[in-house]
Amino acid sequence: MQLSEQEIVRRESLKKLRDLGINPYPAAQFKTTSTVSEVVEEFDTLEGKEVVLAGRIMSRRIMGKASFAELKDSTGRMQIYINRDELCPGDDKTLYNDVFKKLLDIGDIIGIRGEVFKTQVGEKSVMVKELTVLSKALKPMPIVKVDADGKTHDAFSDAEMRYRQRYVDLMVNDQVKETFLKRTRITNSIREFFNERGYLEVETPILQPIPGGAAARPFVTHHNALDIPLYLRIANELYLKRLIVGGFDAVYEFSKDFRNEGMDRTHNPEFTVMELYVAYKDYHWMMDMTEQLLEKVSIDANGTSKAKIGDKTVDFKAPYPRVPILEAIKTHTGHDVAGMNEDELREVCKNLGIEVDETMGKGKLIDELFGEMCEHHYVQPTFITDYPKEMSPLCKEHRDNPDLTERFELIVNGKELANAYSELNDPIDQLERFQDQLKLSEKGDDEAMFIDMDFVRALEYGMPPTSGIGIGIDRLVMFLTDNASIQEVLFFPQMKPEKKPVEITDESKGVLDILSKEEKMELGTLKEKAGLSNKKWDKSIKELTRNKLAQVNKTEGGLFIEIV
Repeated sequence: MQLSEQEIVRRESLKKLRDLGINPYPAAQFKTTSTVSEVVEEFDTLEGKEVVLAGRIMSRRIMGKASFAELKDSTGRMQIYINRDELCPGDDKTLYNDVFKKLLDIGDIIGIRGEVFKTQVGEKSVMVKELTVLSKALKPMPIVKVDADGKTHDAFSDAEMRYRQRYVDLMVNDQVKETFLKRTRITNSIREFFNERGYLEVETPILQPIPGGAAARPFVTHHNALDIPLYLRIANELYLKRLIVGGFDAVYEFSKDFRNEGMDRTHNPEFTVMELYVAYKDYHWMMDMTEQLLEKVSIDANGTSKAKIGDKTVDFKAPYPRVPILEAIKTHTGHDVAGMNEDELREVCKNLGIEVDETMGKGKLIDELFGEMCEHHYVQPTFITDYPKEMSPLCKEHRDNPDLTERFELIVNGKELANAYSELNDPIDQLERFQDQLKLSEKGDDEAMFIDMDFVRALEYGMPPTSGIGIGIDRLVMFLTDNASIQEVLFFPQMKPEKKPVEITDESKGVLDILSKEEKMELGTLKEKAGLSNKKWDKSIKELTRNKLAQVNKTEGGLFIEIV
């Protein structure tokens, strides 16, 4: 492992601390009496009194016999004042002169005991009387500086670095922590809403023998003891409905679902959905409940029903408009697709420039039509209702039109936030719908549903009329925290494997440096500019091409080399 100069210095400091008899990673509990925010907020009460705090050193100003530092704990930051003679009242000044001044660094975690006071310039501070080293940081922390004009310098702002090293992101970017605190407020608000109504929070299997409840491609693994394939769940719907069959009136679950599909700013292969099922209700009731829930959640998260999403303001205050999906398609495309067969729909899609293929059935074609041509028009919360039967294999037939189902999707800012049904509880109809999905699978649709015969059996015992909903928690948090990327609201989003830095010789570095200014050069020209002997030149080129840092291409104009 190659260490930077700062990392080497910190390791030397670590050794010196140990040589002084100081354990840089002590095992004993460090008991605090307060948090930073408590000291700041209750300053008038605590001034002149002793407190014990622990946290990370975020900055230092060393001024001879006295120094200032900024201490950060989980609640905030405050100034601490370290006076040599207060910290070391006896003859031995090692703790100040050597430990604090020379061996501690920004990022180290310390515990302090001291007196709360206000400096001459009015800064709330703690005068340190005792200092304990709790953890020596061996990697330097990014030091973010804000100048007098409010301009930020050396910010830890590269998105990939932030997601890979979320621990550093949380250390230095306070607003990131606020996003995740708000996420917890949102989920707590939902739980509170349901628990007040007597709904039961449950847990259902994540590893499933049949991935059901949605149209999606699952992750598959193998269970050695049972010698069977198992799937990470794509939805928890079928298990929750089994509980309704079993006699529970209302159950909900915050579920981690997994779909082996593409990744982008709004999709992660692992995501969180809240699913709720309530007996003796229908989708009209569910729409009323959903808009009440989201209004409450928005107020609990932000203090208002209005949320800023990019350059738009979305208002979650109930009620929300209800628009049938076929009406939406007719409004935004001019095509009345009601009653069209598969070929007619495919033709409409092609005429509108929508990419389709032969594996797509009626459901998928209508879904593509709505997604491409209509969805983005619905910025304010809107219920899109009454989906064709082919799009909703788990949904009850519409009471007024047998070609449709009693389903709605809630669209916010042009994106789906929730999906809900009057649930299908006819076991014969359910089996037929599953069999239709099987035909799609045979056509090559790898997202078509599996047939879950045990679920059909459960329905045969009788499931009461039920309404169910799934709300995308990650997307809801994105809306209520004004984040355009799902990676911003997941602590640890899925990432490509980290590229390891390639070790190359100084000669190769020199060649690469020359090439980087041009990106592409004639091989002979580069050799001339590099000024290396034939042996070193050959070695350098081989090293660069072997490590895929550069490639040589033969063209009519000769041999050229370019950066990969």
